Amino acid sequence: MSSAKEDILARIRTSLADAPVAPEPQRNYRRVSHLNQEQTIEMLVDRLIDYKANVFEATEANIADVIAERLGETSHYVVPVGLNRQWLPEDTPTRTCFTDSGSTLEPGALTVHQLDAVDAVVTSSTVSCAETGTIFLNSNQDEGRRAISLVPDHHICVVPRSTVVELVPEAIDRITYERPVTMISGPSATSDIELIRVEGVHGPRTLDVIILDQ
Repeated sequence: MSSAKEDILARIRTSLADAPVAPEPQRNYRRVSHLNQEQTIEMLVDRLIDYKANVFEATEANIADVIAERLGETSHYVVPVGLNRQWLPEDTPTRTCFTDSGSTLEPGALTVHQLDAVDAVVTSSTVSCAETGTIFLNSNQDEGRRAISLVPDHHICVVPRSTVVELVPEAIDRITYERPVTMISGPSATSDIELIRVEGVHGPRTLDVIILDQ
């Protein structure tokens, strides 16, 4: 360690020596939902629609058909390396799937320009909070790195019913802190100084959410 760095850290330790002990935060807010699964999913769907997301339902038997319909006949789309391939429609001459390796340090990672050129991305999700209408991606193998869910203009996100919870604390409990977290509440939207809504500036302008009954 350099002398300058040691000096800086020493001054910080000295300054903090008489700092008061941080108070223990009170956690008297609700941490467990009292809603059943149907009520929780109904709340999530209501929030997502209000945020201008498109919501669909699917089972393991027909999810590939639902995704194919959302992709359209002509589409080049990307998926993370760990996504369940049985969810995906078969490739055609006009509809092609590309796989991203999940790390720019590994072969097979698409560049930003390649991601910008695809029509859509299909991912799974870790947990969804009905209270806020927020879908959490935790960089798992079936969700991919942050770039693939932010650069393409169309995001098809699979939300298994078993991963839907009502409250924020319930959602946070399912997150792995060592990995990046992407929180999605509807398609990307912002507004300028005149409060004119602009979509697609900070992420996909189209969000299709598929509630999957497994």
